[in-house]
Amino acid sequence: MSTAALKSIIVPATSTHTATVFFLHGLGDSGHGWAPVAKMLQPLLPHIKWILPHAPSRPITINMGMAMPGWYDIYQLSPGGKEDTLGVTDSVSKIGDLIQQEIQAGIPPSRIVLGGFSQGSAVSITYSMLSEQKLAGFACLSGYLPLNPDTLRTKMNDVNKETPMLMCHGDADEVVAYQWGKMSFEKIKELGRNVEFKTYKGVGHSSDMQELRDLAKWLSDVVPQQGAN
Repeated sequence: MSTAALKSIIVPATSTHTATVFFLHGLGDSGHGWAPVAKMLQPLLPHIKWILPHAPSRPITINMGMAMPGWYDIYQLSPGGKEDTLGVTDSVSKIGDLIQQEIQAGIPPSRIVLGGFSQGSAVSITYSMLSEQKLAGFACLSGYLPLNPDTLRTKMNDVNKETPMLMCHGDADEVVAYQWGKMSFEKIKELGRNVEFKTYKGVGHSSDMQELRDLAKWLSDVVPQQGAN
């Protein structure tokens, strides 16, 4: 695995910066892909700085070994198959390094949220299970458990057991099947986590405005603007 630090797009807070959201893109994308969403949400969440890391390029088995930005290798888009445990945990570690930099810069972990879309969501879910750093919340869009729950049980801790997690999924998702997302939610719940699941009718492997409004409301509850009523 590469030891190089991740690079990121920064969308700054537009008022006093008191909270930070790390949001991880999906396979083949980059931090640039989610910058418009972060900027769109700025008026609703002016106190939040967004950090949008770029995944390194790597060969992806399911795409005939072509190299593209990815947080880990994917062998199949369904549960129960071969898993890139090393790739997933390496990305969790690299994201953890970025989060520690933000803490050292003065933002307490109780004011930091980690989230992502699809593969980025899967890394965020895994971080919530394995990291010893408690955060404010996890926002997981169109995601899934990338590792077998039995594998996770041998490595996981309870640091973020009570940390709120929001999972959102379109029921017309043609890439990460809705039922896989829902099954992942049920497994996460069985592991004793504080997780909620929202369904978006007719939405494919993407986000829609209602989902983003729900995300903004959830973020305003988890890391509210300080001084706001």
